[in-house]
Amino acid sequence: MTVKSIPLQLDMQGDTRVENITARVQTALAGTGLKAGVVTVFVRHTTASVLIIEDEPGIRADTVALWDRLIPADPRWQHNLRNAGEDNAHSHLRAQIQGASVTIPFTDGALSLGAWQQLVVMDFDTRARTRDLVVQVLGD
Repeated sequence: MTVKSIPLQLDMQGDTRVENITARVQTALAGTGLKAGVVTVFVRHTTASVLIIEDEPGIRADTVALWDRLIPADPRWQHNLRNAGEDNAHSHLRAQIQGASVTIPFTDGALSLGAWQQLVVMDFDTRARTRDLVVQVLGD
């Protein structure tokens, strides 16, 4: 088995915005020359997540609404109170639940995603940031 790691960067705006990275991950996978195995996509931040969704405007809007209802922004969160100037406790909590990585099998050099599945990064933070990701490929 061979392991290859490919860094990716995304400039994101925060505020529960979504960036589709499916094509970028497929391109990274193709660059490895590997034909079968697994790809893990990991975001190196505590206020963003990687997930698989049906990437269409309704799901994007519903996902934002879900997070706003489940974990609303609130200046009374302890992270905000204990860290002067912080207002992103809800961002950390959302990312903890959603998760920092996903793993996808691949065959014949192509991601084995379902017909409607897309890889996205969701940025929960309260301001724009550059997001660093690692695409790690394990395969033959």
